[in-house]
Amino acid sequence: MSDAWEIKRRLTEAINTHDLHQVLGFYSPDAVLVTPAGIAEGHEQIGWFYDQLFMGFPDYHQMAWLEAPGDDPLVTEWTFTGTHLGPLLLPDGRELPGTGRRITVRASCVAYVADDLIITHRDYYDQLELYSQLGLGLTELDQPAT
Repeated sequence: MSDAWEIKRRLTEAINTHDLHQVLGFYSPDAVLVTPAGIAEGHEQIGWFYDQLFMGFPDYHQMAWLEAPGDDPLVTEWTFTGTHLGPLLLPDGRELPGTGRRITVRASCVAYVADDLIITHRDYYDQLELYSQLGLGLTELDQPAT
């Protein structure tokens, strides 16, 4: 049996090299990835998520700066960086073309490993922090009729 932290660190290396095949090898076939952008279940959906991330940010990189003690769950604080050069799917279904803007976003994640595979991976980050760095802002919604 491998060390759970070593699996998580090797996943980060695979993400940083954008090796989608290797990334998926760290996830259980029925794993669940939860992010502020949505939920991906299984290799096909998780692969789609990372593929979109790598296309939108061809130089995407994440760097852990804190690994909390313990291994059930694995808790990490990290920063992700990249240059937005490709399309990015927005929560409302629109696609934001590459802006050329550089991003640096603080994040944290929680992962559970069983039988040497990640079964649940939850990323947490402030979407407003990301979108404001991409040049998007808040807009006021129409007020409901009273």
